[in-house]
Amino acid sequence: MAFKQNTEASRRCYRLSHQSKAGWVSFQVKYRETDLWIRARQDLSKEATSTVLTCRHQLEHYIAQHPEFLQAMEPLPGDRAAPELVRHMLEASGKTGVGPMASVAGAIAESVARHLKQFTSEVVVENGGDCYLDLQEDATVGVYIEPDSPFHDKVALQFTADRFPLSICTSSGTIGHSISFGSADAVSVVAGNGALADAAATALGNLVRGPADLPRALERATHIPSLEGVLIIVKDKMAIWGKLELTSLPRR
Repeated sequence: MAFKQNTEASRRCYRLSHQSKAGWVSFQVKYRETDLWIRARQDLSKEATSTVLTCRHQLEHYIAQHPEFLQAMEPLPGDRAAPELVRHMLEASGKTGVGPMASVAGAIAESVARHLKQFTSEVVVENGGDCYLDLQEDATVGVYIEPDSPFHDKVALQFTADRFPLSICTSSGTIGHSISFGSADAVSVVAGNGALADAAATALGNLVRGPADLPRALERATHIPSLEGVLIIVKDKMAIWGKLELTSLPRR
């Protein structure tokens, strides 16, 4: 299986290509800005929708009381009274040096996946290219970038079943609507924590404006606790750090 970080239209087409996989059910859950593609062993759309609504309610209620949370570009103090989702985002923000909202997609993907796991033996939740996978099988996760890149449709990460559960989050300065101050085609971060992987992808992506910045970004990655691996692609250069295995994408 693989996951795209691309435009909305192409991402939906890619999601549909998994619908016929035997033993899996794929479905989409949307609420406001949250747009999840989920694979599980049964249709859990009602349970997923309920969890998304809970996450959004916690987040929106907290922002109403703490408006700085929404716009902050730097870490905010921890808040032990905050909802669990918000606490995870604040913690990830503090470890990576970016604003807490940089971790929202990864945090929600993990929260939904963990809730659904009580109903299914395996689950994948993708939230705008940020994925949380809890699988009992090996998986190939494609890193998708612009068609004019020499790495387009060529690079994937291979994971054995014993690595899961795992979060894989990607930030890009050339694709998507998320804020990035860098120009990397893709910064993919692997970690056990969804909020941390998402925030770290943003933090490292902000450092990369060209190939010369790759060593600095990888050095920064070594100082972010609990990361398992980082892959960065910019123009015709690639850098990799940590416990990652590169492979090619399977032909479709």
